[in-house]
Amino acid sequence: MPADLNGYWKMISNDNFEEYLKALDVNVAIRKIATLLKPDKDIVHDGDHIIIKTLSTFKNYNMDFYVGKEFEEDLSGVDDRKCTTTITWEGDKLVCVQKGEIEGRGWTHWVDGDELHLELRAAGVVCKQVFKKT
Repeated sequence: MPADLNGYWKMISNDNFEEYLKALDVNVAIRKIATLLKPDKDIVHDGDHIIIKTLSTFKNYNMDFYVGKEFEEDLSGVDDRKCTTTITWEGDKLVCVQKGEIEGRGWTHWVDGDELHLELRAAGVVCKQVFKKT
């Protein structure tokens, strides 16, 4: 059964983020700024339609997608690449696969109690983030 991701989530931990950004070949200046941020997530989840807004004082990034439908994703707010993205449910976890220049790129979201977990993957590097529902 898919999890209910609806809500506003505040970051409480961000492990291995700089290494993840290095794997994406993000320049050092942007990496240093990004590692200082604690972005929030604002998620609207209505059936197979999900909007995930990642909000920070530096940059915002919005994903608007339908589960199970492949789409072209413009990551200019992240690492200035484009990729072909597919997001599916695997049990109660929302799993994203991003095909493009970076091997093994994607992420997984899941809810555990009042925490939203996000595992980011790229080129064999894993970053784990945890958010608390407000």
